[in-house]
Amino acid sequence: VQLQASGGGLVQAGGSLRLSCAASGRTSSSIAMGWFRQAPGKEREFVAAISWSGGTTDYADSMKGRFTISRRNAKNTVYLQMDSLKPEDTAVYYCAARSVSYGSRYSDAYDYWGQGTQVTVSS
Repeated sequence: VQLQASGGGLVQAGGSLRLSCAASGRTSSSIAMGWFRQAPGKEREFVAAISWSGGTTDYADSMKGRFTISRRNAKNTVYLQMDSLKPEDTAVYYCAARSVSYGSRYSDAYDYWGQGTQVTVSS
């Protein structure tokens, strides 16, 4: 499975961005997806995850109510809608996939990773 993330950019605090992650390759199997982020000098952290069906989602506490993860399996794409962005959301955002139907908060649980897309939130 290959993952291609896009949609990052520069936005002012309070603004919104929508990230996309397109999967290609062995996408016919049940694959759960997740988003992680890594800020300079910090460890990679969990953002959100979604099950293969899209029926189950999970968010890090600091993202609840501001971020929304969704997917369109017909297009093999997962999205991360980010609203009410804060400067502390500045990071490189990575999408990830795992070859099971349910997501995980742990980066080690994911088998495939995209290249990352930079999100910068100015104050």
